[in-house]
Amino acid sequence: MTTHNAKTVGTPVNRVDGSAKVSGQARYAAEHMSDRTPLIGWIVSSDTAVGKITSLNTEQAEQADGVHAVITYKNAGTLKPFSKPADESRFTQSRAVLNEPHIRHFGAPVALVIADTLEQARYAASLVTFTIDGEIPDLLTEFDDATQKPASLDGGFEADASSGDKPQQSDIQASINETYTTPSQISAAMEPHATVADFKDGKLEVYCSVQIIATAVEALAITLEMDEADIVVQSPFVGGGFGSKLGLHYDATLACIGARYLERAVKVVLSRRQVFYNTPHRGHSIQKISLASGDDHALLSVQHKSAMPKAKGYEFAEATGAGARVTYKSQFIESTHRVKDVDLPLIDSTRSPGDAIGSLAFESAIDELAHEAGIDPLTFRIKNLPVVHPMKGARFTTHNLGECLRQGAQNFKWQHKTQPTPGKQIGHGVASAMRMNVLVESSAEVELSATGEVTVRTDMTDIGTGTYTILTQIAADTLNTSVDNVTVKLGDSRYPASCGSGGSFGAASSGSAVKKACEALIANIKSSLPPALSQAEVQILDGQIKLVSIAQGDDEVSSPVLLANFMSDSDFPITATGKVSEDDTSDDEQYSCGAHFAEVEVDEYTGEVRLLRQYGMFSAGQILNMKTAASQIKGGMVWGAGYALTEGIHHHRDTASFVNPDFGEYHVAVNRDIAEVSLDFLQEADYAASPVGAKGIGELGITGAGAAIANAIYDACKVRVRDFPITMDKIIAGKN
Repeated sequence: MTTHNAKTVGTPVNRVDGSAKVSGQARYAAEHMSDRTPLIGWIVSSDTAVGKITSLNTEQAEQADGVHAVITYKNAGTLKPFSKPADESRFTQSRAVLNEPHIRHFGAPVALVIADTLEQARYAASLVTFTIDGEIPDLLTEFDDATQKPASLDGGFEADASSGDKPQQSDIQASINETYTTPSQISAAMEPHATVADFKDGKLEVYCSVQIIATAVEALAITLEMDEADIVVQSPFVGGGFGSKLGLHYDATLACIGARYLERAVKVVLSRRQVFYNTPHRGHSIQKISLASGDDHALLSVQHKSAMPKAKGYEFAEATGAGARVTYKSQFIESTHRVKDVDLPLIDSTRSPGDAIGSLAFESAIDELAHEAGIDPLTFRIKNLPVVHPMKGARFTTHNLGECLRQGAQNFKWQHKTQPTPGKQIGHGVASAMRMNVLVESSAEVELSATGEVTVRTDMTDIGTGTYTILTQIAADTLNTSVDNVTVKLGDSRYPASCGSGGSFGAASSGSAVKKACEALIANIKSSLPPALSQAEVQILDGQIKLVSIAQGDDEVSSPVLLANFMSDSDFPITATGKVSEDDTSDDEQYSCGAHFAEVEVDEYTGEVRLLRQYGMFSAGQILNMKTAASQIKGGMVWGAGYALTEGIHHHRDTASFVNPDFGEYHVAVNRDIAEVSLDFLQEADYAASPVGAKGIGELGITGAGAAIANAIYDACKVRVRDFPITMDKIIAGKN
C-alpha cells in the first residue's frame, strides 16, 4: 500500500541552499568566475554636490601600470540620457552614468578606471584630476518647502486622500497636533552592490546583485541602446537587498560600459562608502499629525501630512500616510504627501517604504492620543479597529489585527512589568502593523524527467529570505514528492519572468506560479492516460512516477500503477508552465497585519535605553515555511529597533554630502542593542489573496516595531521623543 508523502508547506524545513552557502559554493555577484578573468573597475567620485565638469585629466592614470582604460563622459559610448524615456518605470528607465559632464550629486562617478588588479585601479584612480563648477545644492529643510504633489506614491497610492466630515469642536474630548521627523536612512545590505559584465560578439552577459531580473534586462537594453535579446542577466544569490537592489545602479552600468568599451569582462564592486552615494537611500521625512477623539474614546479625526525630498530626475515618493488611511476607523481621515526636488543621490525604496517611517510617527501619535484621553493604548487601538476599509468601505479578504493585539498582549503579558533596579525605569509599548498585500504577475516552468526528478525554473531571486526553500516545498507538495527530489533554479533572465523579490509580494506571487505550473504538469500527464485513470493522483516516490486511484467515498487507496506503463522514455522530459496575475486574486482589500510589543529599560539619569524584549503576533495568511518566515520577521523587528534608536544619515548642508557614509558612523542595530526577540503567527490561509493562500510578510516585521519601542520609552520615563532616532541626549532634554 502506498501512502501520501507528508506535506511540507507550513513546516520549518531547513534552507535547501544552506549547505551551498556555508560551504562557499553559492557564488555572489563579486565572486562570479567569468569564462574570461575580469578586469577590475574603480570609481573616481565627485567631491561636489551638483555642477558641471569643467576640466578632466586622465593621462597619468592611463599610463599607470596595469591600466587598460579610463572611461569618462568623453568615451563612454552610446547611452540614453538618465531617466529616459519618461514613460518607462523607474526600474526600466535609463541608468546612464558618465554620459554627460553634469554631476547630479556628491559622490557621483566622474570616471571609471579599469586595470588588472584592484590595487592598480585604485592607485590609478587617485591620478585622475578634475574640477567641477559647483552650484548651491537644493535640499529639503522645512515642511513648507515641499510643495510638489507627486503624480502617485510607491505602491500605487494616490498622493492625497480624504473621507468623511470633520468633527465639530464640541464633540472633541482629546486631541494632539504634533510634528514627527525621521532621518535619511540606508538599506545597509550585508553584500555591497557588485557586477561582473562580459561583452563578446555583440552580446552582453551580466552577473550582478539585483532583486528583479526582468526589469534589469530592460533597463540595460534602454541604457546601452541594445536589443534585450542580446543581454543575459544572472543573479542566483543576493546577499540582502532591502529595496536597494530592486533596480540596477552605477556598478552595473559602469561594468557594462567598461565591458563594451574593451570587449572584455569587467568587475565593479562598490566599497561601503560608495554604496551610500551610488545606490538609493531613503529621504528624511517631516510628518505633521493631528488626531482627535470623542468622549467614548472613538477616533473622530485623523490627519497625516508628509513632506519628503525627491531626487531630481527620479520619480519616487513614499506612501508615509498609508497606515493612517487603513489601520483605524475614524469619522474623518485626511492624508497628503508633498515632495521637493533635491540634489541628493537616488531616493528610493528602503526597508518597508512608507510603512516603516509612517508607522514610527503615526503609531506614536496614536499612543499620544490614548494617553491624552486617559485610556490604555492597547484598549484604545482595539476599540477603534475597522470592520471594513476605513476610507473605501470595501471588505478585507481577512482582517485579524484585533486578534493579534489581544492574543499578543496576553502572550507578552502587557503591563505586567518586572521590578526595575534602582535608577532604572521599565516601560511597555504597543503598535499596530498593517501592510498592503498584492499579487504580481509571475511565471514559472516545471520539468519532470523519466526517473522522476523535478526541476523548477523561474527568474525569481532569493535575497536571503528563503525563496529556494519555499518554492521547493510548494513543488514537492503539489507533485506529491519529497523536497530532496526537487531542484529549484533561480535568478537567470533566460528563465520565465517572475515578479522578483520586493514589496512583500515575492513569495505568494512566485509560489503561486510554481503551484500552477505543477498543476499544469499533472494535467499534461493525465491527458495521455486512459479515462479510468483520469482521476488518479500522481505521486513521485523512489525515482518512480506512480498513479494512485483514490476510491470514492472512503479513504482506501488502490495499488499504485507506474506511469511508465503508459509513457515511454522518449515522452520525457515533460514540461509545463504556470502564470499568475492580478486576475488570480480578489478585488477585496488585502492586508497582512500584526501587533508589536516592546519592553525597555531607561536609565533615569543618563537617558540610556536598553531593549529587554520585543514580541510580535502576526497574521499573513498561510505561512509557507515557519522557520524562514520567523527569521524574516525577526530581522524586520531588529531593523525596526534600528529605526527607533540608532539609525540616521546626517547631511552636510553646504555640500549635500553625508557626514557618516560608512558602518563606523551609520549605526545599524547590532547584537548589543538587541535583547529577546520572539513572535507567533495567527495562521489563516487566504486563497482570495493568492492561490497558495499566503500574503506578504517582508515588511510586516518592521512596520510598527520602532513605534512600539518609542511608546515603551514614553511609558517608562514619560518623555515623548518625536525626532527619530531616540538618543540619550533627546531623552535627557525631554526630562528638563
